[in-house]
Amino acid sequence: MWGKLSWAAIPFDQPIPLIASGVVGGVIIGVLALITLKGWLPYLWREWITSVDHKRIGIMYILLAMVMLLRGFTDAIMMRSQQALAFRSQGYLPPEHYDQIFSAHGTLMIFFVAMPFVIGLMNFVVPLQLGIRDVAFPTLNSVGFWLTATGALLVNISLLVGEFARTGWLPYPPLSELTYSPGVGVDYYLWSLEISGVGTLLAGINLITTVLKLHAPGMTYMRMPMFCWTTLASNLLIVAAFPILTATLTMLVLDRYLGFHFFTNEAGGNMMMFVNLIWVWGHPEVYILILPAFGVFSEVVSTFSNKPLFGYRSMVAATMVICILSFTVWLHHFFTMGAGADVNAIFGIASMIIAVPTGVKIFNWLFTMYGGRIVYSTPLLWSIGFMVTFVIGGMTGVLLAVPPADFVLHNSLFLVAHFHNVIIGGVLFGAFAGYTYWFPKAFGFRLHEGLGKASFWCWITGFYVAFMPLYVLGLMGMTRRMQHYDVAAWHPWLLIAAGGAAIIFIGIILQIAQLVVSIRRREQLRDETGDPWNGRSLEWATPSPPPAFNFAVLPRIESGDAYWGMKERALQQARLSEEPAYAEIEMPRNSPTGFICAFFATIMGFALIWHIWWMVGLVALGAYATFVVFAWRDVDEYIIPADTVARIDRANRSARSAALARRQVVP
Repeated sequence: MWGKLSWAAIPFDQPIPLIASGVVGGVIIGVLALITLKGWLPYLWREWITSVDHKRIGIMYILLAMVMLLRGFTDAIMMRSQQALAFRSQGYLPPEHYDQIFSAHGTLMIFFVAMPFVIGLMNFVVPLQLGIRDVAFPTLNSVGFWLTATGALLVNISLLVGEFARTGWLPYPPLSELTYSPGVGVDYYLWSLEISGVGTLLAGINLITTVLKLHAPGMTYMRMPMFCWTTLASNLLIVAAFPILTATLTMLVLDRYLGFHFFTNEAGGNMMMFVNLIWVWGHPEVYILILPAFGVFSEVVSTFSNKPLFGYRSMVAATMVICILSFTVWLHHFFTMGAGADVNAIFGIASMIIAVPTGVKIFNWLFTMYGGRIVYSTPLLWSIGFMVTFVIGGMTGVLLAVPPADFVLHNSLFLVAHFHNVIIGGVLFGAFAGYTYWFPKAFGFRLHEGLGKASFWCWITGFYVAFMPLYVLGLMGMTRRMQHYDVAAWHPWLLIAAGGAAIIFIGIILQIAQLVVSIRRREQLRDETGDPWNGRSLEWATPSPPPAFNFAVLPRIESGDAYWGMKERALQQARLSEEPAYAEIEMPRNSPTGFICAFFATIMGFALIWHIWWMVGLVALGAYATFVVFAWRDVDEYIIPADTVARIDRANRSARSAALARRQVVP
């Protein structure tokens, strides 16, 4: 009746997962008890869980990413400490547990930290920058988020019930085939990514449609902020690449569940087909993550240099060139497979060419800063730290694009160092820059600058201490995924790397402290006007936090840096523009569709993993019934009265008028 599920699935003989699960379970129970006792549940259900507001969905994406960052970083600490202790010994992690940890670390960090973080920033910011009220498909947006959360939940359930994959963050056959991985670990991986991949695809379709079709009057494509362009490029890649991932994992599901032979060489399949397909998705995935970060850096550098972005059109061109070229380089991930010198040379050259538009962006940011009135705020520090770190990572990437060098360094810790150099120094620093930059817009008060800067210095110092030794170890011949080792020369470098991870941990503690202190001092850090940074794009024209409708009246755009132009006119005229004629606004009604979809998807995913077929059928029936009920809703919008719109906008205009008057006073 319960398929493969039995009491043997609980790891009673392994104290680490049991203790970790107990702590996580205790925290969850404690949070739920607090919510219930305080009477917050109706508010959370009404305003957050069922919300279709792009801003709240964006915040929930980012919250999911930050929680999963803590889990993924815990895995990283365990790996680094295991390798620091495992010189001529077994350390404290058994091999089968260590294998699950490094698989879970990569899976969580890519799919459930980096992806939700950048999608959350895009969700929150893009409609505000375009001067519109919401994304194209608000309910679909909610469904996409909750399906992503379902995937993250399934990965974490594997900590206590069953096991996770021992294959690495990409489940290469034949190791992932049933013969060599007969447990449910690979199945947890497959179903969590199949479900969350659908959520990501829905987000991609939604954001592409929003950027291409919904603009404020006068907001032409060449007047869009750079973050909107990088959002468009990133989501074009999502729509093109994620179906490939879904199809590839589906073929592996068929191999494991129904005895197909897509990837079994001895039965007519080809395991290298999996490697080709997974990297046809996998290399565009790198740019899916980094392009939104490039957009964040463009906004931050321009704002804190008090200058328009240098070379806007060349930045747009570079972004779209990266979007296209990212599909031409996937084979550099496996130069050693034996494709031949000609194929390797073509992909090596393409891998070097794609560095050119990236270099264009670096120079554009530097020229934007050149001659500007620079304010060294926390978001700008993350951006400058990125430029230095990413250039180093990019140079090591060009080195790995040379096939003979790759033959020497393939599968070594040099590759691990390069990958983290790009993803941490690029994506994560970009996410932190965006989080710090747009936090006051989301919550109405700024984050504490001192703690933010302290956290930045711990992160960047810890990063170099943790990952530069891995370049050395890679050149010394240490391969990745090693649970223990006997080479004495490696041990000091691994001890240094573990120290770097500890410094990063201090940086994370400081980020948590920054959030707590900022909440406690929120009245001192209050953003009264909605424009705490003297910003240039339209999101800063709204109150902080923005109302559900974003703009009382959709702005009319006459140039790039639209809000900067509005402020310049107000300064010249020494007053704000005339008060608009307010009208009632129609907005989409909240819907529990996304949450209910996630509820059924979680149970179905768990049932498929454990082969509980009657539960799969029952949940499928419930999901179909839900679809029928919500497809026939009669009322899916509500009206915000004109007097409510006027009250909110007048309060913001009053704060902005006061700020303008203060700027007019001659010292």
